[in-house]
Amino acid sequence: MKSLRFRLALLLLVSVLGVVALAALVSLTMLDRPDRDSFRSTFAEEVRIVTTVLREDPTAADRLGITIGPEPTREPDDFVRDRRGIVEGLSAQGLQTDVRIIGDPASRTRQIAFEITPGRWAYLPYPGFPPRNLYGFITYLAVLAAGVAAVSIFAATKMTRPLVILDEAVLTVGPDGLPAHVPEDGPAEVRATASALNRLTARVRTAVESRMRLVAAAGHDLRTPMTRMRLRAEFLPDEERETWLKDLEELDRIADSAIRLVREEVEPQAAEPVRLKPLLAEIVGELGEIGRCVAPPAQAVPDLAVLGRPLALKRALRNLMENAAVHGGNARLALGREGGFAEIVIEDDGPGIPEDMLERAFEPFFRVDPGRRKLKPGAGLGMAIAKEIVDQAGGTIAIANRPEGGLRQRVRLPLAVTA
Repeated sequence: MKSLRFRLALLLLVSVLGVVALAALVSLTMLDRPDRDSFRSTFAEEVRIVTTVLREDPTAADRLGITIGPEPTREPDDFVRDRRGIVEGLSAQGLQTDVRIIGDPASRTRQIAFEITPGRWAYLPYPGFPPRNLYGFITYLAVLAAGVAAVSIFAATKMTRPLVILDEAVLTVGPDGLPAHVPEDGPAEVRATASALNRLTARVRTAVESRMRLVAAAGHDLRTPMTRMRLRAEFLPDEERETWLKDLEELDRIADSAIRLVREEVEPQAAEPVRLKPLLAEIVGELGEIGRCVAPPAQAVPDLAVLGRPLALKRALRNLMENAAVHGGNARLALGREGGFAEIVIEDDGPGIPEDMLERAFEPFFRVDPGRRKLKPGAGLGMAIAKEIVDQAGGTIAIANRPEGGLRQRVRLPLAVTA
């Protein structure tokens, strides 16, 4: 009811019907109408002549075929109305007599009755009721309204088509954050809108890929000076060498994470069925070897298969599980099915994330407390990479603080047909 198309269609409908009604009113006003004074004068003259004749020769009524009867009275199916205009016309000619109109709505006929002598009334034909075709008039209005409504909706749809293209483009935004190609066909305005959207998409894609390549190049270029710095650190005193090597190791992790993020952005691969239960068990085992404690899911859970890239999914889930183990102390896994999706829940007993910062958790290089980043290893890109991989697989990641403390990470991935 509040859409622009509905408002345009309603405006066109009301405008056209208003113009038709106004034109009909003007036509009725300006067209020739019967001259009422002449009409009354003609019948007044007829009544005067007949009255004069019948008063002089009462037998002339039979000869002239004029009906003579008593004074007209109102009946259930008839009406009797005084005709003052004709009476006034007769008075002007010096003839005083009563004149009445008798109508029969059923047969749509009328008669004019006038008193010849006391108690004797003459009845003559009088123009009947004006023609009335209410059904035809209603049909005409209905057809007119339906036609105008159809034309209004069609015109409003055509006028708002460029806006519909914008809405469809937003709905077709892919994992890369860009809309799909819009066909450039239809009216000139629609083609212009589609062309502008396609040009905008191409420019944004070029700019994003350029930035990604720049980040990847910077990550690669950093490794050469970092290698030289690592070699030089070997010649430093023992108390300084360990500090330098820790800083270089952190720089190396940042560069490696940036390169991985770029690869997930610009190098998507074909998806295939991936069994989750063995994949999760493999990640838990690898994390356990480096001292990360993650409790595997219960043995009774079904072995679900999802659509995705095996190595990419492993990297995403590993990042999330390692994040929970490092920052939460103890991490636990749960695996289940919800509709057409597999659901992986990762919980920990850590401090969680402040509510006002939850929406920023997937931003690149995000850290809850930048001033304490050295206390926990990582570059702040693990969750950003995980979200990119899950989004490209058609899934979702949601994080929330647990009421009893800690963080809950919920990953939903589309099930493969084989599941």
